[in-house]
Amino acid sequence: MSTILIAPYREDLSGPLIFLGGPIQGAPDWHSEAIGILSINKNINIASPRRAVEKRSDFSESLYEEQVLWEHFYLEQAARTGVTLFWLPKPIEHIPERAYAQTSRFELGEALARHYLQKIRLVVGIEKGFSNERYIKMTLALKAPDVSVCETLYSTCEKAIELCHTYR
Repeated sequence: MSTILIAPYREDLSGPLIFLGGPIQGAPDWHSEAIGILSINKNINIASPRRAVEKRSDFSESLYEEQVLWEHFYLEQAARTGVTLFWLPKPIEHIPERAYAQTSRFELGEALARHYLQKIRLVVGIEKGFSNERYIKMTLALKAPDVSVCETLYSTCEKAIELCHTYR
């Protein structure tokens, strides 16, 4: 039976974990859609960092720290036991004081380095129109040609499920 973890909920897991990496602020709620696609496979656990916070102003310093620690914990678990999935959708809202997907871009760079050095399982999906899409695709093709780059959320999730079957 799979477990779906929504930040900040924690639970000990057995079996592979797919971590849903990608933008939250300014992005559509793609996490819910991905959970719907992935949860069809009952042997895969899912960790989604998208929590229910009404407004960004409600995100206190203690909530911020809790969120970052939760993400690092489950990114590490996915690196060991499953797949790190990145979905990079077009924004639906512009937040003037924040570059869109700034944290996701950093995390993707880290995941790419870990894939190269530690062979973590990684899949990346990029929606047409995501800023810097062409550069990210070319860089992934040059630096990690074995990493699948998908164009739809559905195909990204399907590839992550396929990679989970390589869980040792």
